[in-house]
Order: sequence, then structure tokens, then C-alpha cells
Amino acid sequence: MSAGLKMALTGVGVAIFIAVGIFLMMQFAASERDREMRQWQSRMSIVIDSRYTDINRWIDRQLADLRGIADNASVQLYLTVFHESGTSASADDAPPELGYLGNLLEVVGERAGFKSEIQGPQVNANVQKAGVAGLALIDMDNFIIVSSSGFPPLQGPVRAFLEQAERGVTSVSDVFINERGNSAMAFLVPVYAVQADESAESQLGYVVGVKEIAEELYPLLEQPGATEDTAETMIVRQNGNKIEYLTPRADGTAPLQKSLAADTPNLASAWAVRTVGGFATVTDYVGNEVLAISRAFNQVPWTLVYKVDTAEALKESEDRLQLLMIVFGVIIILVLIGMLALWYYGTSQRATEAAAKFEELANRFQGQRNFMHTVTDSQPNSIVILDENGHYRWFNKTALQLSRMDRSDMFDKHVSAILGPVEGKRIHAWVKEALAKNERLTVTHEMELGNDGPKVYRTDFQPLPAREDFPPGVLMVSQDITESVLEREKRETVMRQLVGTLVSVVDRRDPFSANHSVRVGEVSRAVAQEMQAERVMMETAAIAGSLMNLGKITVPEELLTKQGKLTDEEVRMIQESVLTSAELVSKIDFDGPVYDTLRHLQEHYDGTGTPDGLAGKDIVVTARIAAVANAFVGMVSARAWRSGMSVDKALDILLADGNKKYDRAVVVALANYLDNRGGREEWASYGEAPTETGA
Repeated sequence: MSAGLKMALTGVGVAIFIAVGIFLMMQFAASERDREMRQWQSRMSIVIDSRYTDINRWIDRQLADLRGIADNASVQLYLTVFHESGTSASADDAPPELGYLGNLLEVVGERAGFKSEIQGPQVNANVQKAGVAGLALIDMDNFIIVSSSGFPPLQGPVRAFLEQAERGVTSVSDVFINERGNSAMAFLVPVYAVQADESAESQLGYVVGVKEIAEELYPLLEQPGATEDTAETMIVRQNGNKIEYLTPRADGTAPLQKSLAADTPNLASAWAVRTVGGFATVTDYVGNEVLAISRAFNQVPWTLVYKVDTAEALKESEDRLQLLMIVFGVIIILVLIGMLALWYYGTSQRATEAAAKFEELANRFQGQRNFMHTVTDSQPNSIVILDENGHYRWFNKTALQLSRMDRSDMFDKHVSAILGPVEGKRIHAWVKEALAKNERLTVTHEMELGNDGPKVYRTDFQPLPAREDFPPGVLMVSQDITESVLEREKRETVMRQLVGTLVSVVDRRDPFSANHSVRVGEVSRAVAQEMQAERVMMETAAIAGSLMNLGKITVPEELLTKQGKLTDEEVRMIQESVLTSAELVSKIDFDGPVYDTLRHLQEHYDGTGTPDGLAGKDIVVTARIAAVANAFVGMVSARAWRSGMSVDKALDILLADGNKKYDRAVVVALANYLDNRGGREEWASYGEAPTETGA
């Protein structure tokens, strides 16, 4: 075969090789892009479904708060009486039940967020001050029977919402701008006559709630653990030929301030309204190409849109794909060079030497890696090296087993892809903190990996300086300390049991108030939970309430059982026993401020109490809670020589002393627990007559 023919055949072979290589590269790139888009559709579906569920739950929660008022038997009874008697809420002889209804609306409004500061002139002029949020009972002619403070006037969007309401139908208004220029909504639930069927004919009026929604609704648009900088969740609606944005936009535009034409080409929000549940590549309100997905609400004419800039969403995959394409191209070029080199020159000495050197370097690197695995794979702790961007650069056998992935799949993955977005975001933040401070960082945290449930880990983050062949990173060593934490909790349980035993011994010395401490502890825990206190403060209130009578161990038993009137000195001795209780536990290392709670138990909210004369928020919150619980238990509990006071009368006394002797917020929380959390039934036994052995 001639040299020319050989050259031609070689050229044809090279051309075919290049064409096939490029075709396969393009096919691979298209397949990878399709796979990435499917993954983003699944990921964004999870996010938007999560936000959709939270927003629906928020709407249902508002209606549930109003429905709780509408289903209240007392409310139904009072409205039935008003309806039958034709009494006006503004009449001079308006029944006193309106006071109860007003207090009920105030309590529910305070708890459920239907409240606002009342705005108006500061001078004492005959000008009505108005609020923008509150609760009201409204009759069928849309006149207010009674309302909480701050309920707005029935005008504008609120009036239009009421006039459009249908009999017997629960309604939710659309978003509107109130008198303050803030986003607001109204909610409506029918009220029926007592013991009547829920038909339009038996309806007596409505429970109406109005509130500003920025602090409650808008935070629900944020996805916990989201790592994308350009991700944005919006609520939009179509009004004629306009698309209105009901929530703040990422460009700083306030709600309902700007709108866009619904026929704007490829506009993401317009597409979302038309294609509910779809997923597409569209253009957002500033003209950026985005990946978008949508959901429609049933109770309101809203569409939820979640979008991420394609430049950010596909950057990692495009960079990886570009790198692979470059690698494939380099491989093709190297193969071509090799083919030409073999055809023209054969095996050269230089190639042999290069191959030998490469093999030596590879063997050395493999040896170092094998040595590190030999040292660390036998360790029970998870050991990994993360770069400054949170990608895995090295990991031992324990870390690999916890990830439940193959070694090849785990390398170079972001920590969020291995441990999930929430935990990954936290760990990446600690990595950046350790690098920024250039010092070791130790963190105790919970992680849930696999089906074993959450476990507690103590993780050390040791910064690693950059080298010529290695970028800066962090050595992360995680130790499972779950058993140690459980053992500590077991010790705490034993301690509480010992405290309970000690308190029961003290109560036996005072038969007239036996079980009082236990009851104060129970009520303190319930009130703290109602106020959404942290777990440590909730336990502190309960423990302090249980220990308040511990100091009576120093009081003579004959004084505790004395039937006659006590002298001033004897009263002082019993009162000071609470301070003795504080001193007895001052050396015990509780998790919360038990000592401060007991010491300040007799402080008054207005500063007239003892021993330090503290006032207001200077009194530790657990002491304010335990003080209300102690007074409540004392009033409603029956004794051998008297009956227990009614719950309503006790609450009236506590409310009368609100922000004087007691913190009114604590009293309101107690009232809400009694009326809406089953507290009356739970503590009904307090009023039962005591036995011979105790109260």
C-alpha cells in the first residue's frame, strides 16, 4: 500500500473518529441537560408544595380561630338573646354579656394576632380613634354588635367584603391595602343560633377578623434551608388584563404597588396563572430567564409562583458539563495526537519516560491516599475534608457509610447533596466561620441520617491552610454523643423524681395545702407552654412551682397546722419560707433560673413586692408565671374549712390585678388555656373537697 493511500485512509479514519466523537458529545450533553431539568422540576415541586401547604394552613388557622368563637355556646346564646330581644349594642341598657363577648374577642385577638395599635389624635377631642385589625361580632344587617379594640370601621374593602358574603358560607377576602398603607386581609365565619342547624335561616350574624398579614404570611414564602440566591416565591392574581403581585418582590417592590400586562410575552407570573401546576423556562418581571413552577389556591383567587434564575440553577451542571466536554475534547485530541504520533514516530523514548514518571506520581499519590485511609478508616468518628465551598475532597469509611453512597458518587459533591439542604446549609456556614476565624470551631448539633432517627453529634471544624496542590479547606470530625445526651437526660429525670419525693414529704407536714406545690407546677408548665416559652424556661417554671413550699420544712409543724388566726410574726415566717426555698436550692445546678424564680415569686409587676422591689420585665418571666399559677391554685382549690372559688371569679380577680400585682399577659395566657385548651376540665378536681389526708 502506497504512502499516499495510507495517508488518505488515516485522514478518513481521523475524520470519522472526530465526527463520531462530536456526535456522542452532543448527545451526552443533551441527555445531561434533560436529566438536570427533571431533577430541578422535582426539587422545585417539593419547595412549592411545602410553601403551598404552609400558606393553606395559615389561612385555615385564621378561620379556625374565628370558628372557635362562632362555635362558642356562650356566643351563640348571647347572639340568640340579642336577636330575639332586638337589643342594640349601642343602647343604654345593653346587657352586661357584651362585656364578656368583648373580653373574649380581646383574648382571642391577642393570641391569634388580630390586633393593632389604635391610631388617632393624641388630644382629648371628640374624634373617634380607629385601628386596622381586630375581631368583631356583626349582625345580619352588617352592624357591629361588639368588637375588640382596634377593629377598623366597616368601610372600603371591609364593607365590600361583608356585602359580598353569602349566608352560611365561610369567606376569606383578597389582599387589600389598609388605611396605613399595609397589606391586610379579612376573614368571616357565620354564627348560628344556639342548638340550631347550620342553615342560612338559622344564622344570626358573623365573626369577622381583620389583620395585617406582612409579619405572618410573607415569611411563609421563605423555604427553610434554601441555598439558591435567586430563588423567589410570590403570590400573584389576575385582575382584568393585569397581573398583580400580592407579596413583596425581590427587587424591593412593595405588595400591590406594580402590575404587568397579562399578555406580556413569556412572563412567568402570567404563564403561572394560565398553566397551574406547570413547569417551564420563562422570563421574570425584570427580564431574567428563570425556571418557574406554579400552584393555585382553592380558598382565594391566588396563584403561587416559585422561580429560580436558570443561570444559577443550571450553573453547576453547565460547569460540570462544560468540564466534561473539555475533558472529552482533550481526550479526543490526545487520542488523535497519539494516533499521529504512533503512525509517524512510533513509541518514543520521551513518551516512555513521561509514562514512567506519571506512573511514579500516581503510585505515590495512591500510596498517600491508602495511608490516610489505613489510619482513619478504623476510627468510629466521621472524618471528612471540605473545601471552602462545602464540597467533599476526602472522607473516611465511617463518613462514607453514613452517606449510604458509593465512593465515586460522593467525591466533589456539595454537603447539601449528601446531608440534605437544611443540615448542609448549617455545616457550610460553620465551615466558612472556621475559615474566617482561622481557628478550631466545635459545635453540638442534631442530624438525622437514614432511618435511625435524629442523633446528637459533637463536630470539630479544623481549618486547613491552602497549599500549592490543595485549596483551603476544613477538616470536619463528627463524634456521635447520642448515648451521652440520653444518659444526661436520664439523670435529669431521676433528679425530678427526687424533687417530687422531697416536695411530697414537705406537703405532708402541711395537710391544709398538700398537693398545692404539685398543682402550681402543673399550672406553671401549662401557662409557660401556652406562652410558647422555650423548653428550659417551661421546665424551670414547673420545677420552681413544685419547690415553692420546700422552705416550709424549716417552719414548725404546729404553726402549719394551726387552726386559729396567725400572728403577724407567724404570717411573716410562712411568707419568708419561699425565700428559704430559694436558698435551699441555690447550690443546685439547674438548667434554668430556678433560684431566681423562687426568690422573685413574691415580687409584684408594679414594683410593690418583695424582696428586691423588682417591676415589670425585670422580674424573670418564670417567676411571673409561677406567681399567677400559685394565686390561681390557691383560690380555686378547696380546703377542709372552705370551698374552692369558681374559675371565673378567680380569673376576674387576677385580671383586676393585671399589670399591678401580676403580669396581665400571663393571666391572659392562663385564661386562654382554661377556655380553649381544656384547662377547666383538666383542673376541675382542684375544687373537690379535700380528704382527711390532704387537699
